[in-house]
Amino acid sequence: MNAPSPVLLPSLLDNDFYKFTMQHAVIKLFPNSKASYTFINRGEHRFPEGFGERLRESVRAMAGLKLTVAEKNYLRVTCPYLDPTYLDFLQGYRYDPSEVEISQEGETVAVTISGYWYRTILWEVPLMSLICELFYETNGLVRESDEKVIDTARRKIEAYADLGITIAEFGTRRRHSYAVQKLVNETLKQYGRGAFIGTSNVHLAMQNNTKPIGTHAHEWFMFHAAKYGFKMANSMGLEDWVAVYRGDLGIALTDTFTSAVFFEQFDKMFTKLFDGVRHDSGDPLEFADLTIAHYKKMGIDPLSKTIIFSDGLRYDKVARIAAYCKGKIGISFGIGTDFTNDVGLPAMNIVIKMQQAFPDKGHWTDVVKLSDEKKKYTGNPEMIHLAKELLGIKA
Repeated sequence: MNAPSPVLLPSLLDNDFYKFTMQHAVIKLFPNSKASYTFINRGEHRFPEGFGERLRESVRAMAGLKLTVAEKNYLRVTCPYLDPTYLDFLQGYRYDPSEVEISQEGETVAVTISGYWYRTILWEVPLMSLICELFYETNGLVRESDEKVIDTARRKIEAYADLGITIAEFGTRRRHSYAVQKLVNETLKQYGRGAFIGTSNVHLAMQNNTKPIGTHAHEWFMFHAAKYGFKMANSMGLEDWVAVYRGDLGIALTDTFTSAVFFEQFDKMFTKLFDGVRHDSGDPLEFADLTIAHYKKMGIDPLSKTIIFSDGLRYDKVARIAAYCKGKIGISFGIGTDFTNDVGLPAMNIVIKMQQAFPDKGHWTDVVKLSDEKKKYTGNPEMIHLAKELLGIKA
């Protein structure tokens, strides 16, 4: 019997940029720390028989990915804040499939990742993209034609250009497939008319001769909570980011433990040093008001700063945010699934989140995320309750 055929990823850089920037920082600051992650099937998707084995074969195939000389040179020139020693490390890095456990019972699939944080940090995004691509393929779901995909992306970016805003593509994790994401990026670049500024996918950024876009993710602050405690997680996470990047990569993610708590700890030094913040959950207009009020309180002109909106964006939502924020604060938008999985099929609703962290000289500790939307909370319910108590987050 022939082994199931894997889905092959095209490059080690077929990943979101913030994974590499965080990996670089973890190697510098936390090389002995460990982490575990788990797959969360928010959409309660049903997986067909044999899906788990197809996914295992695709994960095994990732062990053959390696950074090419051309890719290393691209990172060296485009991202000078990444140390040469890190680029040497990345050239020698190989995915280790033993760090990933995949099981299937009936129509339910479980995926966990565990190991040294500096190694396991790269798994989340490509694993999610593989799960999506295999889901459509193994269920025999046929997408729209390439011509339709191109036309849809063209119409969207032209409409965004008419709004006079800038747009980045953030859709690697829940893309329909690599082929669709590649088509979309080529179309956005061709028809973007100044609106399209790039992608979070490093491989596609290189192909389209643009800079990759991103900074850090929730797991950065989730780990800092395990190491320093919930009350110190935001401030120590920002402090460590500044220690590594010295002002580069200056967009801060606010909602790991709610944005209200974040802004209480976002003091004048951080507020001045960071170029702006990213919105990823909750009401975007309320977030804009909160952010503008914070900058004014600190004596900073909000128009000198930027909000990156990135939460479930479609045209109507983007247009509403743009109209509301005009003349008040700088804005830009990161659009994911609506670009890379609008192909005539329902998009998947899945995530992979850090579940536990093992700081150096510490112990395994449950970690949580408390978004500005309760439905996006992740983690052990008891630890969520503890975090809310310590941080004064009311129901």
